[in-house]
Amino acid sequence: MPIVVDIDVMLARRKMAVGTLAERVGVTPANIAVLKNGRAKAVRFTTLEALCDVLQCQPGDLLRWEPASSAPPEPAGGVDSPSLGRDARDA
Repeated sequence: MPIVVDIDVMLARRKMAVGTLAERVGVTPANIAVLKNGRAKAVRFTTLEALCDVLQCQPGDLLRWEPASSAPPEPAGGVDSPSLGRDARDA
């Protein structure tokens, strides 16, 4: 997945255990593990805010983007994009 979660890095910098973080944020340790292991499909802004508050960091300290190495990048609009007004092949 191109979005990488670096909670483990911030935990190490803060010398904090996963259980402590989970308790302070108000989520289960299992949910922290899902985030840490990159299995989360989404994160609520309220959770991200709580993580940043507890870890005293910015969202960019916890999340970063890495390009996918196996798939070529997709075009921004695509061939049938409504922003083009008509099919690009007819242009």
